[in-house]
Amino acid sequence: MLEPIWEPLTSYRSYPPAQMTERAQSFHAELRRRRTVRDFDSRPVPRDVIETCLLAAGTAPSGANLQPWHFAVIESPAAKKRIRIAAEAEEQAFYSGRAPKEWLEALAPLGTDADKPFLEEAPLLIAIFAQKSGTRPDGRTVKHYYVPESVGIATGFLIAALHDAGLATLTHTPSPMGFLNEICARPAWEKPTILLVVGYPKAKCRVPHHGGLRKKLEEISSWV
Repeated sequence: MLEPIWEPLTSYRSYPPAQMTERAQSFHAELRRRRTVRDFDSRPVPRDVIETCLLAAGTAPSGANLQPWHFAVIESPAAKKRIRIAAEAEEQAFYSGRAPKEWLEALAPLGTDADKPFLEEAPLLIAIFAQKSGTRPDGRTVKHYYVPESVGIATGFLIAALHDAGLATLTHTPSPMGFLNEICARPAWEKPTILLVVGYPKAKCRVPHHGGLRKKLEEISSWV
């Protein structure tokens, strides 16, 4: 067992209340601009931008700091085509009978269907994998804990970082999506959780009004 090593907290910054409010409001305003898009321009994204955003995602908290995630960045046109074919097959099954009526009714205002051209049009796809176990520096295999929670938080960090850098994203979740393991050369014990589509929106990109509706504060929070 690794011996715990403690060190002084030197990275924390404290702000006066007025500045805290200003920063919170600014952050909220920035994230309110974020919209999920489905019309992507094909122009390339600088690799260093993506890598820095991935590093930001890697700072997310995780169970025992075991960081149970892997981000596979796909830019190969051939790989993106394979992903689109596999994803659309699953989506076709979903829309033609697998999905419950209530779920289809919830999706109706967004106008989505089984056709996913953005999987080939966008310059990058990021397949996010959850790792049930991992290898420690001494070679031991250890079980990971709170994996869905940890990966979900890291995904949120990544989406926020990409948005802040000036990129648009789409969270795509064909189910099942085990085909990503083969295409991304990831082991079977890693579970693909989200396929994040990344790039620039097209010049005349349109987004559904329904997608921009946000619940009020009193609907999403309570004080005890």
